[in-house]
Amino acid sequence: MSPTPPTVVLVHGAFADAAGWLGVMDELQRGGIAVLAVANPLRGLTSDAAYLASVVSQIDGPVVLVGHSYGGALITVAGTADHVVGLVYIAAYVLEEGESLSELQDRFPAPPLLRSLERWTYPTEGGKTATEVSIVPAAYPSVFAADVSPSLARVLAASQRPLASAAFTEAASAAAWRTKPCWALVAEADQAINPDVERFGARRAGATTVELEGASHAVTVSRPSAVADLICEAVRATS
Repeated sequence: MSPTPPTVVLVHGAFADAAGWLGVMDELQRGGIAVLAVANPLRGLTSDAAYLASVVSQIDGPVVLVGHSYGGALITVAGTADHVVGLVYIAAYVLEEGESLSELQDRFPAPPLLRSLERWTYPTEGGKTATEVSIVPAAYPSVFAADVSPSLARVLAASQRPLASAAFTEAASAAAWRTKPCWALVAEADQAINPDVERFGARRAGATTVELEGASHAVTVSRPSAVADLICEAVRATS
């Protein structure tokens, strides 16, 4: 355990941004917990994890990393830093070293989200282009945010940030859960990640796990108190 309370670093996933943590941050801050919500670049597992690691390296004192969705893959890699004292996975991918998102996901039936993606291109260095994906706006409420209000789901769909396609096939270079205590929340009604993927990863990592009945993938928005409660449990255990 750490002699001082850790800073909680929140890492959003694909098709979202840091604003998805607003309710969770409010709960944590009212509890006196230091919080930082990182702007995830969403350009690829290797580069995104390196960016997160650079942010973490500049924080004084212990850190609890919290990853939602694809953000779980990033904390799995960046969480190897010595002053990371705990990992919290929220409706997230929990990868093994050498494993990619696609490899883990392909072990289980595909979620509806995969049938609801549209492709875009963006420029890269040297005048080349790469592919990124986002959720078709009309499908966003059902596959990502079924338990939030329709008006809010439309806002989330319009403000979603795409994920580079390369992120699905890049392998994790480390698995921090092998040496760090971890917690996990399974969203039982998730249509973006098969809940069995979340359960499998949590079980493999030996995570203390809670399941929320009826929770969609947007659980950080729809159930901020429950998410904050699990994070607080991790903070107490590592303080």
